[in-house]
Amino acid sequence: MSNALAAEKSPYLLQHADNPVNWLPWSPQALQKARDEQKPIFLSIGYATCHWCHVMAHESFEDHQVAALLNEHYVPIKVDREERPDLDAIYMTACQVLSGSGGWPLTAFLTPEGKPFVAGTYFPKTPRMGKPGLIHLLAEITKRWNGPERQKMLQAGQEVAEAIQPRPGAGASMDPRSPAMAFRQLQQAYDPDHGGFGNAPKFPTPHNLSFLLRWHARNPGGPALAMVENTLERMYAGGIFDHLGLGFHRYSVDARWLVPHFEKMLYDQALLAYACLEAYQLGGKEVLARAARDIFTYVLRDMTAPQGGFYSAEDADTQGEEGLFYVWTPAEVIEICGEADGRVFNRYYGIVDGGNFEHGRSIPHVTRTLQALAQSEDIGVEQANSALDRARQKLFAARQTRPRPFKDDKVLTAWNGLMIAALSKGAAVLGDEQYLEAASKAADFVLESMTTPDGELLRRWRDGHTSGPGFLEDYAFFIWGLLELYEAGWDIDRLEAAQRLLEKCNELFWDDTGGAYFFTPRGGEKLIFRDKDFYDGATPSGNSVMALNLLKLGRITGRTQYEETAQRTIDVNSATAMRQPMAFTMMMMAVDFAQGPSKEIVITGQDGDPAIRAMLDKARRTFIPARVILLRPEGPEAERLAGLAPYTAEMTPKGGLATAYVCQGFACAAPVDDLEALAAALD
Repeated sequence: MSNALAAEKSPYLLQHADNPVNWLPWSPQALQKARDEQKPIFLSIGYATCHWCHVMAHESFEDHQVAALLNEHYVPIKVDREERPDLDAIYMTACQVLSGSGGWPLTAFLTPEGKPFVAGTYFPKTPRMGKPGLIHLLAEITKRWNGPERQKMLQAGQEVAEAIQPRPGAGASMDPRSPAMAFRQLQQAYDPDHGGFGNAPKFPTPHNLSFLLRWHARNPGGPALAMVENTLERMYAGGIFDHLGLGFHRYSVDARWLVPHFEKMLYDQALLAYACLEAYQLGGKEVLARAARDIFTYVLRDMTAPQGGFYSAEDADTQGEEGLFYVWTPAEVIEICGEADGRVFNRYYGIVDGGNFEHGRSIPHVTRTLQALAQSEDIGVEQANSALDRARQKLFAARQTRPRPFKDDKVLTAWNGLMIAALSKGAAVLGDEQYLEAASKAADFVLESMTTPDGELLRRWRDGHTSGPGFLEDYAFFIWGLLELYEAGWDIDRLEAAQRLLEKCNELFWDDTGGAYFFTPRGGEKLIFRDKDFYDGATPSGNSVMALNLLKLGRITGRTQYEETAQRTIDVNSATAMRQPMAFTMMMMAVDFAQGPSKEIVITGQDGDPAIRAMLDKARRTFIPARVILLRPEGPEAERLAGLAPYTAEMTPKGGLATAYVCQGFACAAPVDDLEALAAALD
């Protein structure tokens, strides 16, 4: 037997298609059913790789006693938060208001009009760990709903709906000191021993690191760069990194990055790779270039669809146990690798008797330097490295025979935009053409298979089917990806697509009255409110990224209205951002760009001239956050570029030589035709 979710394409919804609960997907028909039957809605929001979502599903939603209560007295609705982040944002806000905390699974009781009156996260079937049991909660709410207290519950839903309505911003300009305040807050929260910010659990939050790199570029000699490098190196050495299959896990449950929550998210791979590449640009540490390459190896091997898009996530659990796929005992390693190589691997990666994780197993993590390992084994460094390489290959092959974690194979436009940006950055900084090819193929897939005939983006593709309209982050992140893709391959189609989507985004999401962008498009489904997202959380907010997109396209095209729109977007959230600027680090990056001085770099010359490539590589590999780079080709393509960036029309090669034009602070310097002069202009 299956319920209505069997007809859906979301992997999360399909995981619940065989529940005895009569789940419905969120739809106008489901809400109308609640109104017709005058039943409360039981709303459950989660995602396919969520550990506690699995626990609650096995414990309660597969239980016939729970199902009987839900089916008789409620309209049960399931939502995939990754497909419907708009619904998740609304009801997560309500959960935080009602319970003081949030997370997934998100459990909410709604009136038939969709207004929340009770909300929480995970509820065990029966009382446990200080949490009320779901059986009791369902029975109690049913009794009250069907008695004289229904009116109080309806009133509570109305009050919560009013309490979570967005409030207009004060309209003040963003304080120019806000980046300095964000830096000080990050500095105070920084963990000098293990890197990262705050205590356990520890999240990567890569845009904090990218902001710090910009702070260092503006304030060299301070601690910002070292904070970034230490954090990335500690993470790369820790258990949060998968040392066999590569890629980063979601977060660390401890302060030293040892024990991760084992799910892997596409957006973490993208944002961490991007931060590693920028840190490598600025500080030159090869270990960070290697970390970015390892991330890309994982994504291109395990997270890339044949059509070119990138999958969303891999689960933390296998066979109902978190992390089982990733952990080892010393005896297993010795059996697979042999005595000598196995001993070297165990010592280097901390695989010990008794384990550092559950059931006597160990999470691989780097415990010492390669030199210290070689000394302890009384072998050469090259011998130690070769032993580790052999062991990693054998253990990876052995691990492939284990039951694999579930892969969430839906393709999300927003997260693909982030990975396109990261791969494009990798192609530009590391000079690897396979990254450009992968980014280009993914961009083409989104433009061809996840875009409507009238040019609007769709949210999700899976198995040949697409879901509803894209949200602000889909446009913002994908435009970012297209801008980075242009600088990796100089295809003017990418610039034209970026500008076209920016105009579409303005049409669908811009608030003419209050400024900034709504999260949902104009004419979309009417919910209990239409929100604007500014908080830079696990992923940056759509408004933050759009502010940067506008600033970049403003400098590329010379359209000052784009920069004015960016400034208004920044200012709308100024009052909130000034209270806790470290929670808005992507927006602080937009503030940094807007403060300038920015550089507009145009390089031109004869096709095939190696001097052009040398100039382009110098410009791309130099860390200049507030800059745009254009390649002005000869011939008809020069006219196309001039159509986008009119000021490039007269920027021609001098004396037939490769020539760079560098403008800064609304003034252009004399063109230069040699690499040393360009380097001086970029400094």
